[in-house]
Amino acid sequence: MNNPLCHWELMVSDVKKAQQFYGKVFDWKFDDSSTPGYTLIQTGSEPTGGMMAKPSEAPACGLGSYFLVNSIEQTLSKASQAKAAVVCPKTEIPGIGWFAVFTDPDGIPVGIFEASEKK
Repeated sequence: MNNPLCHWELMVSDVKKAQQFYGKVFDWKFDDSSTPGYTLIQTGSEPTGGMMAKPSEAPACGLGSYFLVNSIEQTLSKASQAKAAVVCPKTEIPGIGWFAVFTDPDGIPVGIFEASEKK
């Protein structure tokens, strides 16, 4: 299986301000109705995007990316063997799948996603 980019998200200080900015710059549309505290970003093509307010425990605002994997457990095991630090363990997105985040050797966060239904 390839591990393509499947989702990206912005963690911002002010969601409404960011929506106004990205809406003006890229003509993106936003959907706040699906999950409380999370905004889906409609860019007009894949992969999809999302936006959320930066949690207080997060070190900084930023752009995150998620790569599609067959197994979160196997991928986290490989990442750990390669000396990655797991910063968010396998977490369920009800009805959609699971995600996790680890850091690469430079401390860059890398998100992974496993779908509930395999294609």
